[in-house]
Amino acid sequence: MSVVYALATPPVKSAICVFRVSGEGCLKYLNLLFGLSGFEPRKFYLAEMKDEEVLVDKVGLVVFSGPQSYTGEDSFEVYAHGSLGVMSLIIDVFKKIGFSEAAPGEFTKRAFLNDKISLNEAESLSDFVDSTSSKEVFLSGASLFGDLSKRMDGFSNRINEARIRVEGEIDFSDEGEVFMDDLLVSDLGLLVEDFSSFVSLCASRKEVSTKKSVLLVGPPNSGKSSVFNRLVGYERAIVADQPGTTRDLISSEVFFRSSVFSVFDTAGVRETDDVVEEKGIQMSLAQLQEADIVLGVFEKHDEDLVSKLRSVQPGAMFLSIQNKVDINTADNDLFDFCVSAKTGAGFSDLKKAIVSFFNEEVNQSESVYLIRDRHVKIFNSVVGNLESALEGLKNNKELELVAEDLKNSRSHLDELIGKKFSDSLLGDIFSSFCIGK
Repeated sequence: MSVVYALATPPVKSAICVFRVSGEGCLKYLNLLFGLSGFEPRKFYLAEMKDEEVLVDKVGLVVFSGPQSYTGEDSFEVYAHGSLGVMSLIIDVFKKIGFSEAAPGEFTKRAFLNDKISLNEAESLSDFVDSTSSKEVFLSGASLFGDLSKRMDGFSNRINEARIRVEGEIDFSDEGEVFMDDLLVSDLGLLVEDFSSFVSLCASRKEVSTKKSVLLVGPPNSGKSSVFNRLVGYERAIVADQPGTTRDLISSEVFFRSSVFSVFDTAGVRETDDVVEEKGIQMSLAQLQEADIVLGVFEKHDEDLVSKLRSVQPGAMFLSIQNKVDINTADNDLFDFCVSAKTGAGFSDLKKAIVSFFNEEVNQSESVYLIRDRHVKIFNSVVGNLESALEGLKNNKELELVAEDLKNSRSHLDELIGKKFSDSLLGDIFSSFCIGK
């Protein structure tokens, strides 16, 4: 494979930038680039990177000799100052000597092709980088760092043992050899049970990664937009004294204590003759049905409106919020939280309550591994094949059919870890990676 390079850090002004280079023959350029004729792998060097005789930057350099590297190939990393101009010059130097720009996920793809990681570990790496919560980090990390692969190896070995006994009975029963006994049915039944229990420990990436939503509702001029801006942390929604200012749904993401959730500001709920405002109100009520948490923002207590809003989405957590306590007396008996969007009073407790609610939902799950839709389909196929093999043994079906079911179940596990794969599958997986990984 050709020598490739990529910027492994964001292309923005920063204290440092990191370039990765990998491919057979890349180390012969160390003398040309850094005046380095001898080197020790995995040792950090301070070197002058030059474009012919012109100094580009004084950089840090770490060299890796294949196969003891991330990609399994000879490779090196350059740590330079995070100037956009420096980045541009380094790219020019690499292009001049014939290095090719790496495609998204190129380094991890090479690591997979060189047997440094399994395919499911490569997918987990992408999920690990994309994670936005501590729960996603732990779930994807359990898959990334080899625990899921070990579990798959264990199940593969148990399937192989069952296949040996069934296929041995098929091939050598006429010669007086006994490969099957009464324990095979119970052993295979235990395998089905253990694998099904394992699948129950896996959480779908689509479900775990779905951001939770917080919806602000309430009457006009209660300060919903100000509360929204305070939660978000900057001026995102228009704030004015005139009723009906917010007519469209406004949303933004909030990152608080390693949790991410989406916050939606809606039109004030009231009776109105304004057609546009009325549509905004109807949109607000419709959005209520999709929210995980509804924050009813009021200036004073309105029992009828609170009941109306609470009844629209009975499955969501509803918190009544009294805003403007900087000018009004806080009523802690009637409201769940009393806050001031102007001064920020009470918002720390409100955010803690939101995050606590979401974390409670996550912690109720006993999931250990984060998996993708591809894995879900494979696991379902494995369970189906194992159950079919077990039923075949119990009902004295032809052993060739039982052996075929066991063979297929093992084949599916090989597909999961990447012992079997297609070029199109690799393209789909690695195209989602960032460049430089």
